[in-house]
Amino acid sequence: MNKSILAVGIIFLSLIALLLINVLTNYSTGSELDYYLVKETTDAAMKDAIDMSYYWNCGIYRIDKEKFVESFLYRFADNVDITRDYKIGFYDINELPPKVSVKIDSLTVLSVKDQQGNNEAAQMSTSYDAILETTYKDDTFVKNSLNDANSDICKPNK
Repeated sequence: MNKSILAVGIIFLSLIALLLINVLTNYSTGSELDYYLVKETTDAAMKDAIDMSYYWNCGIYRIDKEKFVESFLYRFADNVDITRDYKIGFYDINELPPKVSVKIDSLTVLSVKDQQGNNEAAQMSTSYDAILETTYKDDTFVKNSLNDANSDICKPNK
């Protein structure tokens, strides 16, 4: 009887250890995968959102806020892990110079019931700030239009 209880105890402890290893691995790899997903999605969405007519007229990159958000959401939804819930936050989107700040909160597999009976999951947050930097085209029209105080073509919208 004593040895059988010891065997059951060892099996029970090994199952708890495997569960903890699985949860910790999911948490650490999930955080890394979320970072690269947000990074690649943000970079691609910024390139999609470039206002090319503004670039052709002024020689400076500018992004469209609405187009960036739309492209980001489509790309993120295509590549996301279905087993987790995500909350996306856009904290700063500058059109000129092109800069965005995105924060993704994702819920992990680990969930614990609170006193009211609601499930609370461990949450991972991933923040990413991106600035679109390139070599701008060099053109006499660009230099003249940027130096001309009366030119309204290349003034940023306020």
